[in-house]
Parts: sequence; C-alpha cells; structure tokens
Amino acid sequence: MPMMNFQATPFKIGSWNILLLPESVSVKLPSRGMVLVKGTINGQKFKIPLEPDGRGSHWLRIEEGMNAPEGSLAKLAIEPSKEWPEPEIPADLDKALSADSEARSIWKDITPMARWDWLRWIASTANSETRQHRVNVALSKLKHGTRRPCCFNRAMCTVPEVSKGGALLVPQTSTK
Repeated sequence: MPMMNFQATPFKIGSWNILLLPESVSVKLPSRGMVLVKGTINGQKFKIPLEPDGRGSHWLRIEEGMNAPEGSLAKLAIEPSKEWPEPEIPADLDKALSADSEARSIWKDITPMARWDWLRWIASTANSETRQHRVNVALSKLKHGTRRPCCFNRAMCTVPEVSKGGALLVPQTSTK
C-alpha cells in the first residue's frame, strides 16, 4: 500500500492531544478497528496504533516529542504496518498473569495483536470493579482456549478518557 499523505489539526480532549484522520484516509486502511501504522508527522518518524473513533474513522494520540501541538496544522504520511510491537501490560493484568502460570503461558503464545485486543477490552471501562472482572474473565477465557475477546466491537473507541458510548468525543469545531 502506498504512503497516504494528509493534513489534520490536533485538538485536546481532557489532557490528551488527539489527531483525527480524515475519513478519506481512514477508509483506505485495512481495518475499521485498531491499525498499526508507521510514517511521519511534520517530518518526524513514528510507529503507532491508530484507534478507531467509533464512527468509521481513526485517531491517534499525539505523544510527547511528536511536534504536533494542539491547533497547529500537522502534515502526515502514513502506511499500515504488519509488525505489531509488544503492548505494555498494565500492572493489574501483569500481576494476575504472574499469579497464573497457565494463563501466562497462553498469553505468551497468542499474537501481539491479540494481546492488544485483550488490553483494549480490559481497559474499555472506567469502573475499577468492571476492569477487575474483565481481568479475571480474560484469564479464564485464555485458559479455555479463547485467543481474543469475544463479542467485542473492535471498531468502537475504547479509551474512557476520550470517549463516550464507544465514540470519540470530537469538539464541535473539528471536522472529518
């Protein structure tokens, strides 16, 4: 797939600096769910997962050092990447996996993309009790052969800090 070039303006949702892809770019990606891309932003290289916005497009979190401040026009060039990096395992899940050698072994055997899916499903709640329940369910399901979370809409926005009802909170001034 050739490089996709576009411009977009980052905006804030809470403390997060977000960049929403134009739908015309997002539709060319291989999935409506999370997609790993590599490319440049304002000439600076990056490799990052794009999150679904719950409306058929994608967004990315502008990380520190990406040189794309809120309100400025950012120039991007991206292409999908098939080489998924290992996700960072949150402390609660890491502790649970460490205490369950069978689940830990299966966790290591699934693909990095499957691990990203489990983490998205676990983290898609702001309720700590629901999150703990999901950690327990994930371990149980892994031990019973389930390699990815079932009944999980991969195209919804699962980051509670920037979404509501599975959709990215987009300011009124932002356009697709």
